[in-house]
Amino acid sequence: MRIIALSAIFGIAAIGSAEADAVKVGVGVNIGVPAPPVVVAPPVVVAPPVVVTPPVVVVPGPPVVTTPPQLVVVPGSPVFYAPGASMNFFAYGGRYYSFHQGGWFVATSHGGPWTAIAVKKVPQPVLAVPVAYYKVPPGHAKKMGHEHGCPPGLAKQGRC
Repeated sequence: MRIIALSAIFGIAAIGSAEADAVKVGVGVNIGVPAPPVVVAPPVVVAPPVVVTPPVVVVPGPPVVTTPPQLVVVPGSPVFYAPGASMNFFAYGGRYYSFHQGGWFVATSHGGPWTAIAVKKVPQPVLAVPVAYYKVPPGHAKKMGHEHGCPPGLAKQGRC
């Protein structure tokens, strides 16, 4: 019986050994192994959006005419002007035109309402009026150092 008992023990040991070989179990302890390095990404810089602002166009204030001015024809022209007015005042084709504070204006009545217009909308006969018929010729206010215009007599006296 001893032989049978020993055979049984060796058989069980062989079976247990075979099962242990099929399942591999391992235990590892990483003592002394350094931690992985810390990776720091550079900061992301986002540029602010580019804002394009359109240029500001400053339109001068319209002229003010309270009483109808006396009109006189510009010699050799179909345009009338107002020699007694204190500003540039022209009449042509049933409309009134004024070059005032660096801009052109048009109205259907001497008292307005005046509307700013581009120089390309001013009729050619009005643009062809000689500078001698202007109270403040185009460009004159800038030459005198006054952007809003000044009658020549007052400019010579240094009053504007």
